[in-house]
Amino acid sequence: MVGTDPRGALIAELDRPLVLTAAASLPSSAKAYRTVADANARRTARAKQAQQQAKKQQVAATPVMSEDQMQAQGAEKDAAEMAAKQAAEAVPDPGRPIYLQEAKLRTEAALVADIGFAERLVWFWSNHFCVSANRIQSMSGAYEREAVRAHALGRLVDLLLAVEGHPAMLVYLDNLESMGANSTAGINRSRGLNENFAREIMELHTLGVRTGYTQDDVISFANVLTGWTLVPPGADPQHGGEFIFKPRLHEPGGQTVLGKRYEQEDAEQGRAVLRDLAAHPATATHIATKLARHFVADEPPPALVAQMAKTFRETEGDLKQVAIAMVSSDEAWRAPPSKLKRPGEWVIGMVRATGITVVDPVPYTAGQQLLGEALWRPSAPKGYPDDEASWIDGVGRRLDVANYFAERIADTADPQTIIEDVFASEIAAEVKQAVGRAESRQQALALLFMSADFQRR
Repeated sequence: MVGTDPRGALIAELDRPLVLTAAASLPSSAKAYRTVADANARRTARAKQAQQQAKKQQVAATPVMSEDQMQAQGAEKDAAEMAAKQAAEAVPDPGRPIYLQEAKLRTEAALVADIGFAERLVWFWSNHFCVSANRIQSMSGAYEREAVRAHALGRLVDLLLAVEGHPAMLVYLDNLESMGANSTAGINRSRGLNENFAREIMELHTLGVRTGYTQDDVISFANVLTGWTLVPPGADPQHGGEFIFKPRLHEPGGQTVLGKRYEQEDAEQGRAVLRDLAAHPATATHIATKLARHFVADEPPPALVAQMAKTFRETEGDLKQVAIAMVSSDEAWRAPPSKLKRPGEWVIGMVRATGITVVDPVPYTAGQQLLGEALWRPSAPKGYPDDEASWIDGVGRRLDVANYFAERIADTADPQTIIEDVFASEIAAEVKQAVGRAESRQQALALLFMSADFQRR
């Protein structure tokens, strides 16, 4: 169907559920957070015990210290610290295994997808509403499952409410301790307001830059979002790590954002602002532009963006319908393939081409990091870029990865079969010729993976 009706095939895939059945074996984000917090608490306790024991032994051995013993005190202190470090390291860190399990599940879902359009939409929205495993490793995969995947084909307002209210986002964008100046906590503790969360929601997640909001809007919205935090894991073994609204952190009274007054006194104040941001015309244009840039061209056709934004407004932010509008538009198909695949997409393309459906997440995530697109680890809240200029310098590193992968699968993967089955023989003549003249199957595979036909879409 892809060959005879590519548009219909892509659209049909959007009717299939995005649920990951294997996810039932993985912990929720809150449980993962509690698991890591508990391990950290045990680690701290073990370290303190070891340090205290070392000090007791030193005191018992030297009730009255001579000058030489005093000089040796520094070495004994170092020994105590080493004992504490070893005791702490004896408690395994569960965060890394959880991250790898999530990476494996996500990767294999992309490998077994019939086409992969729906999975790429999940990836797009996960990057648009990114968090970083460098800040919250234990939650990064579960966040994508719980907040992004569950709403990637729904309405933007539901996706927006899910991601902004997720504890992983609250940690990443520093909202846990943000408090209004006139809140109970703000008065008692003299702590301040953190504008980061509000600013990124407006600038990156919804309206886009230079769309009319002011610094006063950011401050008001930041006050609206005070009190959005999570349950401390040590305080509640059942609900630690879950979202909670804390009134004592919240700035009292109404707030004006983008000229509208919001008088609610609880979490509904923030949700009301998010609903209005999701419906704002600037959001429609911002979302349409980013989608078209990701899937079509670095400089997407203005007519395509306009049609997608129009669909967004007419369907009240129905993301599935916006994706259908993009696929259905002639503007999306007129230009030859020009987008340079991002590293993650290129790697998945290689593995899918060989028919492999099970991966070891350790080398896979290491390869992603080598190529500059470490999984769930963007360097900034704007996520990984979608333009060629940001990735072209890394193509040389792709050659190393292609050679390594080709060496591993040379005995089982046939480059000619990939040309016939994956590309349906629609590949440049010079690529076919280069593959046919290769000195080995490994070289032929590496040449194919590094070809423009494989690098671009």
